[in-house]
Amino acid sequence: MTFPVSEDKIIAAETALGRRLPRELRTRLQNLNGGALVAAGDDWILHPVRDNSDQKRISRTANDVILETKAAREWRGFPADGIAIASNGTGDRLVLVPESDNVFLWNHETVTLSSVIVEWS
Repeated sequence: MTFPVSEDKIIAAETALGRRLPRELRTRLQNLNGGALVAAGDDWILHPVRDNSDQKRISRTANDVILETKAAREWRGFPADGIAIASNGTGDRLVLVPESDNVFLWNHETVTLSSVIVEWS
């Protein structure tokens, strides 16, 4: 189950990540902090921003975008400055790269990035 998240939580994540998130992603997080979405013909789970406002939200945002990005940056071939925003459960990630609001699919087997269209709603 997803919950909306406050603007200050998104800003805190952006500060930690070192960039402002794209408008569509920010809107999605504000309304549904996490949850399922579709991109590149696949189902993805969006990494939420950390919400420590109560115990239930803390546990539901334990796999936050900062933690997931830190882990992904340790993997072979993951972009050093990439931000992991979603996972499909097979090792692939949806990724943001600096100076672009486009979303990319990072394939963990081929260690390549390809631009994708995300269905945010």
